Amino acid sequence: MKQIKYLQDSLVSLRLVETSKKLPSLLEEAEKEQLSYIAFLNNVVEYERRIRDERNMEKRLKLAAFPCITPLGEFNLNKQESLSLKQFNQLKELAWVEKLFNLILLGPPGVGKTHMAVGLGLKAIKRGYKVSFISMGDLVHTLKTMDITRKSQTKIKRMKESHLVIIDDLMYAAMYPRDANLFFQLVNDLYNNSTIILTSNRFPNE
Repeated sequence: MKQIKYLQDSLVSLRLVETSKKLPSLLEEAEKEQLSYIAFLNNVVEYERRIRDERNMEKRLKLAAFPCITPLGEFNLNKQESLSLKQFNQLKELAWVEKLFNLILLGPPGVGKTHMAVGLGLKAIKRGYKVSFISMGDLVHTLKTMDITRKSQTKIKRMKESHLVIIDDLMYAAMYPRDANLFFQLVNDLYNNSTIILTSNRFPNE
């Protein structure tokens, strides 16, 4: 038992806290299954990797700041006349994120634009991407206060470091020229560095 406690303390000193807690059961499993040294070590390393992946995903999910959790599995494709199953499946593959292609979701309220944007964001997070979600109203306020509040500076910095940026309800309200200029500067900074999803109730001619 002293040896196990020593090993656990050593794992903690190496910042492998969760593996330290799991060590007794891993050892018990190894003895029961008569695992080789390599197989046992592989189980230890695999457990630590899985825990870190889960922790990183939880962190990315929190930083994304989604207004709700709406997986793509709950999206009702039957109500979308303008979106085919093939297109839907292509979007889920996220190849467009890797290629830095942008996505614009247009349509009247209630058709599922935000649901799809969040669902794609969730899928991107599971793939290891950093995602930021923000409504257009919050974005304008953040841009206007960026020079005076640290919170706004941090939010914009996080957006610029994201692989995927979701901006919800573009043109929901009229934008003043200065606000539009700040928004253009942000999009310009994101261009060729991040993929952008825009949702809007307005149509192109508006």
